[in-house]
Amino acid sequence: MSQTNLDPSSMSASTALLDLRGTPCPINFVRTKLKLEKMPPGTLLEVWLDPGEPIEQVPESLTMEGYHIEMIQDKTEFYALIVRR
Repeated sequence: MSQTNLDPSSMSASTALLDLRGTPCPINFVRTKLKLEKMPPGTLLEVWLDPGEPIEQVPESLTMEGYHIEMIQDKTEFYALIVRR
């Protein structure tokens, strides 16, 4: 899995957080997409996902829906996915 570097200065205080640890597929993708649809264009959403199927499937599904994945960061026990609306 590739990791994209994101300039920390581009992270705004208005970045929303969605903790989906323990949420199975495809519910985690659906909840992420619904949250993104409510956000203003150009804003960032940080999504916390479990290892395995969630981090493998959600970024791919979001990309197929036209969202831009800014960064995927391994936090050891979970992954932080930064996606731009």
